[in-house]
Amino acid sequence: MRIAVVGTGYVGLVTGTCFSEMGVHVTCVDVDDRKIEALKQGIIPIYEPGLATLVTKNMKSGRLHFTTRLEEVLNEVNIVFIAVGTPPDEDGSADLRYVLDVAKTIGEHMSHYLVVVTKSTVPVGTAQKVKAVIEQALSQRGVNCEFDVASNPEFLKEGNAVKDFMSPDRVVVGVESERTRKLMARLYKPFMIVSDRLIFTDIPSAEMIKYAANSMLATRISFMNDIANLCELVGADVNMVRKGIGSDTRIGKKFLYAGCGYGGSCFPKDVKALIKTAADHGYPMRVLQAVEDVNADQKLVLYHKIVKYYGGDETQLKGKVVALWGLSFKPETDDMREAPSLVLIDLLTKAGVTVKVYDPVAMDECRRRVGDNVTYAHDMYDAVDGADALLLVTEWKEFRIPNVERLHSLMRGRLILDGRNILDADELHQAGFEYHCIGH
Repeated sequence: MRIAVVGTGYVGLVTGTCFSEMGVHVTCVDVDDRKIEALKQGIIPIYEPGLATLVTKNMKSGRLHFTTRLEEVLNEVNIVFIAVGTPPDEDGSADLRYVLDVAKTIGEHMSHYLVVVTKSTVPVGTAQKVKAVIEQALSQRGVNCEFDVASNPEFLKEGNAVKDFMSPDRVVVGVESERTRKLMARLYKPFMIVSDRLIFTDIPSAEMIKYAANSMLATRISFMNDIANLCELVGADVNMVRKGIGSDTRIGKKFLYAGCGYGGSCFPKDVKALIKTAADHGYPMRVLQAVEDVNADQKLVLYHKIVKYYGGDETQLKGKVVALWGLSFKPETDDMREAPSLVLIDLLTKAGVTVKVYDPVAMDECRRRVGDNVTYAHDMYDAVDGADALLLVTEWKEFRIPNVERLHSLMRGRLILDGRNILDADELHQAGFEYHCIGH
């Protein structure tokens, strides 16, 4: 089987590479010449554990190829996956211009039966728009060429994307013909050897499943952050609350961790898009609007805590040195889209604070986004050298058991704010630090 995957971001590159690992001949397509040339040389544009090794391996095997010319490979493939970006518009809706541009190219150049699959996260009704664009392009050519559309949303976690794709907990495929169902079942068969987790639905349901899943996870996070803030006011411990409610099998333990807000390329964008989709149909998503509002406020929590420490007067921050541990929105990725660190950097620098930052993999991404507005440390201890306060923003493993004596000798101040609740409060208190976390 031969397929094309259009878009070489997190979704497209992981999708194409993992299919090639299972023996499928894959051509990954992108309009970015420099990105494609870099990929041909084995240079990966994103940080994703295990991905670089698989890309190199499957390029050498001849199963994985890269090009900027989709039209040149359309006659060789059975399936085309559209995995381009769908950035949010100002009103929160998903921008489909890149998806529909790919559909137009397919319609202008296809010459045999194809299944066109939306892999990008797209709102309900997108597959039908893709179908209409292709039909229009074929009509303008005067060509009668059969094709089908399908929806195959991704459920990959950044930092664990390769494992998620190779061992999925479910694969959702929305189809409208038996021919498409059989072809997609054949494509995914190698991933279903241990357990058949392939779920076929109608196309609108498949498109909705992706948004509903991410919105539910975002809801759990914002709910726990709301509970954490209340815990601080009433004297409860959110970690104990989490264990208590998480032991209820109806609730479960996952995504119940309080923190300084969620970020990334999925949750913020997808919550906004679902709210906008509902509004377009005259229905207010009241719960999701609250989820979004709580998350926006939660990204300010660490800033409010440091201001409170200095007497509630923001002017007292001027001239202070604050260290940030963690820049990416989550561990095991360099992705800083919608990251809480960006909000904190903006607030602190505007208050006249010298901000020293360290992240195991996201330093280059921070330089691209923030430039020289912060000081870039060589390691976690260089970041705290001379600092009045330390803010832990991303729960990287190397931050979990710091050398407390070294922190004490390097830091000028004694304030540690833990935005992910991963440090040992007793150890830090005994060492003379004033330690605050979320929800305790």
